[in-house]
Amino acid sequence: MSNYIDVIYDENIRPYTKYPFQLCRRLFQRFNIRKREKLLDVGCGRGDFLKEFKGLGLEVFGLDHQESHSEILKNIEVRYSNIENSPFPFNSEMFDIVFSKSVIEHLRNPENFIKEIYRVLKPGGKIIIMTPDWQSQRCIFYDDYTHVHPYTNMGIENLLRIYNFKEVKSEIFYQLPVLWKYPWLKMFSKFLQLFGPVKKIHKNKFIRWSRELMILGGGRK
Repeated sequence: MSNYIDVIYDENIRPYTKYPFQLCRRLFQRFNIRKREKLLDVGCGRGDFLKEFKGLGLEVFGLDHQESHSEILKNIEVRYSNIENSPFPFNSEMFDIVFSKSVIEHLRNPENFIKEIYRVLKPGGKIIIMTPDWQSQRCIFYDDYTHVHPYTNMGIENLLRIYNFKEVKSEIFYQLPVLWKYPWLKMFSKFLQLFGPVKKIHKNKFIRWSRELMILGGGRK
């Protein structure tokens, strides 16, 4: 069987873009992250976000269940484990931030995943989790056959609260940097959402990411 990361995230299919840098910088500001803090990326894939968080001055580590052959990861410590069922191969209370994007929807049962994130976070440490918004992506969610568990905004918030995270917040997140800079443009995105859930991937980025929404959840240990 071919490696999921190397196939789905093949550079020829999904070339590297500046979006990981833009997102990491946005989260850096949004969650008041400080330089030299220690961050773990759970489900780090080919390392796009690890690279950018490192460039912002963080000490970064990666964790995934499959090895990637990405050049980005050569100078970053990445460990491998079954993140759905096994303990993470890191000491307790080791990290200031645990980040995970587009991972939890691949897990049938998130219990081990969330418990292990809680364990490896320092007291007061932050979890930052992102996952596709089911309500806007329900018609295309299973186009990725490894997607098994959809989430709503309230679902992510309740999940974090149940596993003892504090100061929990969950919100609908637009993957459009122009909207972060000019929030008033959301009026056009909301108009596009009147056409209902996404049924196919649109080539125009503004149209696509106005309708394909993400959930951004966060909390503290």
